[in-house]
This record gives sequence, C-alpha cells and structure tokens, in this order.
Amino acid sequence: MKLLLQIEETSMLALSFYLSLLLGYKWWIFILFLFVPDLSMLAYFFGNRTGAFIYNLFHYKFLAVILGISGYLISLPSLAFAGTILFGHSSFDRIFGYGLKFKDDFKHTHLSINNKFYSK
Repeated sequence: MKLLLQIEETSMLALSFYLSLLLGYKWWIFILFLFVPDLSMLAYFFGNRTGAFIYNLFHYKFLAVILGISGYLISLPSLAFAGTILFGHSSFDRIFGYGLKFKDDFKHTHLSINNKFYSK
C-alpha cells in the first residue's frame, strides 16, 4: 500500500509541476517556491494547537485546488501558481511520509508509523 500511495503522490507532484509550466512559470521558479509552504512550521512557536492548524492549512490539498482553480477562473496566474505550489508541496511531503499534523505532537501525523495502511 505504501508504494502505491507514493506513486500516486509522485504523479500529483508531476501534475503540479506541469501545471506550473502551463501557467508560464519557469521550471526553476517551481523548484524555488516548492518549499515555501514549510515556513508554516514557524507557527509551532505559538504552541502545538496553533502550529498544527496553520501547518495543516498550508498542506491541505483541497485549499490548494480551490486556490488554483480560482486563480485560473479569475485570470490571476499568481493565485493559480500558489495553488499549484501548495498542491505539489503537499504531495512531495506525503511521498516521504509527512502528513497532516495532529495537535498533540508535530511527529504525530495522519501518515505516521501507527497508521497500519501507510507504514507497510
């Protein structure tokens, strides 16, 4: 199951890269911005609950899709690109097993080792 999920996330990362190229951004711009959503980890300075909320907000694929589609529909490429980056970054993280965070501990994620479907 783990390999199947990693393949799925890799394909979503590739899709986000392709979409960023379709939006007119250079490949290196995509790479440069791919790790920007990790700045959301700084919210953990305000406690686990706030940190998990902010981190999850920036790693929630539905928000990424809404931003990307909205940016496309209103002809705002920078918003569409932001959605594309959030989507790609979330997929990148999940390839390596980093998931959405629970409020009790930064290391406790929906893909953590206790998850019987992902850890095998």
